[in-house]
Amino acid sequence: MKICGIDEAGRGCLAGDLCIAGVVLNDEIYGINDSKKLSAKKRAFLFDEICKKSKFKIITFTSEEIDKFGLSKCLNLGLLSIVEFFGNGCEFIFDGNRNFGVNCLKTIIKADSFIKEVGAASILAKHTRDENLKIADEKYPKFDFLSHKGYATKKHLEYILKYGYTEFHRKSYRVKAFEKNLV
Repeated sequence: MKICGIDEAGRGCLAGDLCIAGVVLNDEIYGINDSKKLSAKKRAFLFDEICKKSKFKIITFTSEEIDKFGLSKCLNLGLLSIVEFFGNGCEFIFDGNRNFGVNCLKTIIKADSFIKEVGAASILAKHTRDENLKIADEKYPKFDFLSHKGYATKKHLEYILKYGYTEFHRKSYRVKAFEKNLV
């Protein structure tokens, strides 16, 4: 039975897309690892290799969709779409400890570090998300999206307080630092 590795990027961010990828490798690809352990240049190279040598699906949810449906529902819909795309005959392994209501998934914490299909999915998801963030950075350079990647860093929170939200921000998210005046 083939393994379909699944991972996401952008779940814990205040801004930017949520990207979910599923990968079934057809050929050996060297250098696959957890995307967070790879340089952007290496991720870009491996992204191209994975796309050439595998069957894959990448699903993206915008900040607006996350605000409308909620993060858990977006994850559920994305995971279901990947399972449907690959169909029967795969063992689905998702990086993490929750299956978001998709019971056929086997969840394994840090799977992207030791299961190559999940590592490949993490590379596709992160590279796609980072490429999409370049659009936000070009449109709003004063937010410096490429440095904080949409996460709730002190600088990013200061930019939000100074300039307000953009269409790339998830407005449904409660930011405890704002509520406690920590920024």
